[in-house]
Amino acid sequence: MTILDKYILKRYLVTFAMMLLLFIPIGIMLNLAEQIGKMIDNEAPLAEIVMYYVNFTIYIGSLLFPIFLFLSIIFFTSKLASNTEIVAILSSGVSFGRFLRPYWIGASIIAVIMFFLAMFIVPRSSVGFNEFKFKYLKKGVKDRVTNNIFNQLNESDFIYVSNFDPNRQIGYNFTFEHFIGDKLDYKISAANIRWMPDDTLYRLTSYTKRKILDETEVIETKRRLDTLFNFRIDDLTPVSYIAETKDIFQLNKFIDDQKRKGASNINTYVLVKYRRWALPIAAFILTIIGVSVSSVKRRGGMGGNLAFGIG
Repeated sequence: MTILDKYILKRYLVTFAMMLLLFIPIGIMLNLAEQIGKMIDNEAPLAEIVMYYVNFTIYIGSLLFPIFLFLSIIFFTSKLASNTEIVAILSSGVSFGRFLRPYWIGASIIAVIMFFLAMFIVPRSSVGFNEFKFKYLKKGVKDRVTNNIFNQLNESDFIYVSNFDPNRQIGYNFTFEHFIGDKLDYKISAANIRWMPDDTLYRLTSYTKRKILDETEVIETKRRLDTLFNFRIDDLTPVSYIAETKDIFQLNKFIDDQKRKGASNINTYVLVKYRRWALPIAAFILTIIGVSVSSVKRRGGMGGNLAFGIG
């Protein structure tokens, strides 16, 4: 690595780090000013608030990393161009491709860091970030799909509820169907299904079971029935941020499970997966775009390059 490579690489990494150190504290202060009233009203402990902002820093930093990287590249490359350093470098016989080498090295370093952050570290921070947000800032109301929920538990069992109340842990218009091969063996219907945590069982109200025996339908009804099923009540509809809290291996397994169950919002989970893979790649794309728009000396200087790059 030549002196030129070290010079540009140092500017690349230091400017990006300074951009993070400059804007993330501003984001923390803005968030604190907005949420401090809710934290006081809900009596959030100081230790949990501190951990929330540790997780907030990692979560927001990874979310806004492409913007910070792009701005930092335009910032220091524009400085090089305005000082006529790029002209001097290219005039000395260095090709533009050779000039880009330290940029590629810097992008590779950032991409590796972002890969491990996005795949393993950010999901852990997302757990604490979202749990605190819904516990103290949104009064325990978690975002879920609560209407027309359908799940395939395994190859033979299917469940459906028309509406689910996660706070009361009760589902309405419950249906459970069991198949043997392609034939329906029996079907259970109930006005509602409620999880009874003290007894660790489910309570069905207005229970009806229809079973096919020798092409004859046998109907069993009860006003109330306590029974067991091989699913958890929270599995009916995971919280909206569930995919963000899983590392890449857990996320792949979760997506496969949701596809098997026939989840209606599977595209949301797949989008989270693709967004993680896009972050490391974005480092290279934003680097080449940033250098391209800011390596030419313009009349507007750095401001003109920023406007041109963002526009």
